[in-house]
Amino acid sequence: MKRLCLLVAAATVFAAPAFAEDTITIGMTESQTGPLNVDSLGQSRGYQLWRDDVNAAGGIKAGGKSYKVKFISYDDQSVGGRVQQLYTRLIVQDKAQFLFGPYSSGLTAPAAVISEQYGRIMLDSGGAEEKPFELGNKYLFLVITSAGHYLSGAVAALAAKQPHAKVALVYSDDPFSKTVLGAAKAQAKQAGLDVVMDESYAPSTTDFGPIVNKIISSNADAFLGGGHYSDGATLARQMHDQKANLKWVSILVAPGDDKFGELGAAALGVTVPSQWEIQVSYKPQFGPTTTEFAKAFTDKFHAPADYHSASGYTDGMILQHAIEQADSIDPEKVTAALNAMDVTTFFGHIKFASDPAHHGLQLAHEMVLAQWQMVNGKLARQVVWPEAAKSADLLYPIPAATQ
Repeated sequence: MKRLCLLVAAATVFAAPAFAEDTITIGMTESQTGPLNVDSLGQSRGYQLWRDDVNAAGGIKAGGKSYKVKFISYDDQSVGGRVQQLYTRLIVQDKAQFLFGPYSSGLTAPAAVISEQYGRIMLDSGGAEEKPFELGNKYLFLVITSAGHYLSGAVAALAAKQPHAKVALVYSDDPFSKTVLGAAKAQAKQAGLDVVMDESYAPSTTDFGPIVNKIISSNADAFLGGGHYSDGATLARQMHDQKANLKWVSILVAPGDDKFGELGAAALGVTVPSQWEIQVSYKPQFGPTTTEFAKAFTDKFHAPADYHSASGYTDGMILQHAIEQADSIDPEKVTAALNAMDVTTFFGHIKFASDPAHHGLQLAHEMVLAQWQMVNGKLARQVVWPEAAKSADLLYPIPAATQ
């Protein structure tokens, strides 16, 4: 009997060999300083939570090995001119095998030049502009909805509430914002809305008084625009302070951060296109559920998860799944796995374009429209569009007392 037990134990060992431990190095830059630091922080925390979850579970399994994940990151200071130098360093000096993109389209585009030059896969959860995906890049993959669709829900919801509404488009003069609002302008006109103002501003703008005066003079019913956190939050506050009395306000990025609620009355009624909200639940094929992710994030960072953190975590999950499906860390095999991917995570449906004209562009993920409302006496975001995903009815028009 003792000999039989030993034989069974030996058979078990050969049937399920132990994975030899190794390391995968992932490089990235983060906007630890500069105007993009608020949004970049959420994305970076999502990266960190995924790394810690993977390592706690024993690492990424592939090719008979178990790979622990190691990060190397640098502060890009929210400056595009630093990105190419830093991503070159990550690849050449730090030997990063895979890359996560920086935050914002303006920083992702120059980073992609380097990742393509060196044949490094880069997962992008922070740069939604379509242009880098129209240049024949082979190793860049976007996990979020692209910029041209950011305000599609806002336009549809506004047109449903007030056909022929007068719309002011005011936005940051950066690649992402210009792409979003260029598409929104065409969508608004197609929906029968009346675009009465179309103006950009320097990303460094802090005084929007003159622009708000123009919005008021245009007799606009609705505002669509913004850029990133700092300018978007300032715009919301100054439109409120100057009593713009708009019926509808949709601002990019900023209202998707819980910090936006600190604006108080200036936040109430503001809508934001969101890549992910905690109220929307998908049944994941792998990885955590929405509830599990949100709890783990809050437990680790003592802050609520937002779509920047969810998209950052998704970068990691998708890379991990591709490596495990390829059963290899060979970049060509992992690229093939990403090209073939068609999956659902807590973040939603993920599928990449594989044709040369749009390679790596996200095809399947859908955005929602969230609105700041009073919930149990406190300001909070609620999903208001599309109808199938909503957690509350759309507040329209914004009460004049809040403007």
